[in-house]
Amino acid sequence: ELGQTLERMVQTLRDQLPSSGSDRRGWIPPGTHPDPRPPDEADVVVVGGGVVGWSVAYWLKVLEGRRRHGMKVLVVERDPMYSRASTVLSAGGIRQQFSLRENIQMSRFSASFLRDINEHLGVPNEPPIDIQFQPSGYLFLASPQNAAALEATVQLQRDEGAQVTLLSPTQLKTKFPWMNTEDVAVASYGLEDEGWFDPWTLLNAFRRKAMSLGVQSCSGEVRAFVISANHVMAPAQLSARIKYVHVHMPDSLEYQPVACAIVVNAAGAWAGKLLEADGLPRALCRPRLPIQPRKRYVFTWHCPNGPGLSCPFLVDTSGAYFRRDGFGGNYLGGMSPPEEEEPDPSDLSVDDDYFQEQVWPRLARRVPAFESLRVRGSWAGYYDYNTFDQNGVLGPHP
Repeated sequence: ELGQTLERMVQTLRDQLPSSGSDRRGWIPPGTHPDPRPPDEADVVVVGGGVVGWSVAYWLKVLEGRRRHGMKVLVVERDPMYSRASTVLSAGGIRQQFSLRENIQMSRFSASFLRDINEHLGVPNEPPIDIQFQPSGYLFLASPQNAAALEATVQLQRDEGAQVTLLSPTQLKTKFPWMNTEDVAVASYGLEDEGWFDPWTLLNAFRRKAMSLGVQSCSGEVRAFVISANHVMAPAQLSARIKYVHVHMPDSLEYQPVACAIVVNAAGAWAGKLLEADGLPRALCRPRLPIQPRKRYVFTWHCPNGPGLSCPFLVDTSGAYFRRDGFGGNYLGGMSPPEEEEPDPSDLSVDDDYFQEQVWPRLARRVPAFESLRVRGSWAGYYDYNTFDQNGVLGPHP
């Protein structure tokens, strides 16, 4: 485990230091173009340099094919250190077990992509990519009230080709003897393409590959737009076209206008707020994009007598979750609060009492060994929450 930690540290330093042939007068943060100013124009401006934004930039260049005068793609990220980025503050899970067909299909494609990641994101003369995938699977537990719904969802997943099995309480206890199963009616367990990985490594792999394909990036925040006159498009739908984005420089009142044809909103938890920026016609931004930032805590703890190597990414009937974190008896987990108890998302402070009062009792009830766990740390990250139906939003905006 120590060796893997040191390797991650070395890779992080490599990501953040200039190459041997570059100018070493200044340190270049990850995701930042050596020229701090954005270009005067780009065909596509991607707002948000997390894993979604860099994936969009990568696919635009790959699907474009080889052209003499290729598409100009610019990724704008306001947090080049990624200190508040959802990507690197996540638990790094991947699963096929969704209740919406499109989500299952997207995740199955993602699993296939990650399996052959070096074929897609490998860069010549760079070391191979290792996202440290842990194929331990997701395990969803269902109470008697939710058993039928879980079984129906598993059938949908199987129809899409996902390898998911149903376990009875007896089978569950046999496979995971460290678990208390007295209130569990049935469980679903992913047999392949599920587990967790290092999201920081994936983010940098997308960024490095996209930039090798010619994608540009800059530090800054898109705060305003300039649009063309409103015009009618079939079928008689009011729309407007963005002509410029205003990229505000870090720690400055200055901004750079960037002429563009298309803007991709990959701002994650702030995707809704981006559509409130100056210059966008209010009539076209109603109803509002129902995306809100939700603060989620992740806690880490040590328990030498815990589940061990057999530990999956477990989602309890109570909503609490946990997974193994390395191989030294360490775990991480958390739980989403009820709607009426959502914490203030204005900062990323952590309420440690939430673990003691809400999360720990649920963990200890499911895993008796966790009664003697020792908390090691915590952090908070942002979840981009769709208040309409909790799913992603894809496609053109008017």
